[in-house]
Amino acid sequence: MSAPGSNPTTSLSTRQLRAVFSPLEERLSEWARIRPGEGPDRQPVHTVYGGADLFSADLARKLGDVALRTLRTYAPDPSTFADAVGLPQALADTIYARVVEKLEREPVEDFRIDFEDGYGERSDEEEDRAAVESAAEVARGLEAGTLPPFVGIRIKPLNARHLARGARTLDIFMTTLVGETAGRIPSGFVVTLPKVVLVDQVTALVDLFETLEAKLAISEGSLRLELMIETPQSLIGPDGRVALPGLVDAAQGRCAAAHFGVYDHTASLQITAAHQTLDHPACDFARHLMQAALNGTGVWLSDGATNVLPAPPHRAHEGASLTTGQERENRDAVHKGWRLHADHVRHSLRHAFYQGWDLHPAQLPTRYATLYGFFLDGLDEMAGRLRHFVERAARATLSGDVFDDAATGQALLNHFLRGMNCGAITEEEALSTGLTLAELRSRSFGQILAGRSAPGDAQLPR
Repeated sequence: MSAPGSNPTTSLSTRQLRAVFSPLEERLSEWARIRPGEGPDRQPVHTVYGGADLFSADLARKLGDVALRTLRTYAPDPSTFADAVGLPQALADTIYARVVEKLEREPVEDFRIDFEDGYGERSDEEEDRAAVESAAEVARGLEAGTLPPFVGIRIKPLNARHLARGARTLDIFMTTLVGETAGRIPSGFVVTLPKVVLVDQVTALVDLFETLEAKLAISEGSLRLELMIETPQSLIGPDGRVALPGLVDAAQGRCAAAHFGVYDHTASLQITAAHQTLDHPACDFARHLMQAALNGTGVWLSDGATNVLPAPPHRAHEGASLTTGQERENRDAVHKGWRLHADHVRHSLRHAFYQGWDLHPAQLPTRYATLYGFFLDGLDEMAGRLRHFVERAARATLSGDVFDDAATGQALLNHFLRGMNCGAITEEEALSTGLTLAELRSRSFGQILAGRSAPGDAQLPR
């Protein structure tokens, strides 16, 4: 029997180990290629969309001004806003200040110029004109630096009825944009493909991208797409298999995100209008299927929208004032819309959907406030758990009444990464975990531990 501390002996040779594991290593390498995990790029926390005929180069700033005015009118102080949205009063001052700062600095993170549901059916001449004018406004915004960090267009679906119209709009828009900017395209630019039911629709759009890139002399791969997951067929194919991986594969590396469409999806399932809500169980099923099917692909996931808006019902005529009762009704309507939107955003966040769609500038304050509250509530406790776990070198540990293991460590790290991404958590607050910025930006709990552990981890012989 070997004495404790002596060199252990093995039975298998290097050649035997290689013979066993070489095929597995090849498959693992292929798996890492198709499932690279989440990348380092910033994901927007929302997509605001509006009709193409209404887009202007300075629209983000205009929306931010409306959002600030709504906030200051109907929640002039942190406590009122916290009550309206359902935030802890202990965080009210911090969140209110961060929301105001966000709305002043960067009110919109992502905007989709819509030629589909938000634009409607127009004559060909009218849609042609909107495509030219909106592309020219994007060019103006690109030159002036007034565009949101992410921007794109949503074309009509590539179905039998709209195929030619969707392709023509994209052609006109891109031709105008490239002509106005001498070939420049905004970073983060995407084309959203709605109502996907067939892999062939994605393939056709990619073919169209390639043809446009060659014709306009822009870099190959410049055009990227988003999939709108808003039909049962985009979830489950006709063969009964999950359709999502095939849709992403058909994009040939160009798929940036998959966005869930609440209302088209629920309508297609024959759910009546009164029950078409973001938190319907059918929507939870769709979201979970999207997560499971696309996990590790690097494709961003986005939730849908809240269609009940925080809009005041009464407006004063010129030279007149609202009555006290009308002002109270306006306040109640805005607060009710805010609370519903906040509840929906929280529902998305609990299901790990960190992006969603917004329809109205008055939803911007609640979008950011709810995000900030989600990540700041209990922050000190989570920082302590992560710090303690790293200090224990990832040995499973009991923090208070919570058992932490390696999977929990990554989940705690993800909380801080997502919180920093959306501006809820500052760098200083993140450093309270005991991690360095470099460790945080590695995005990998395993990599952090490997960097802190002693050398000599077992590896297969080469």
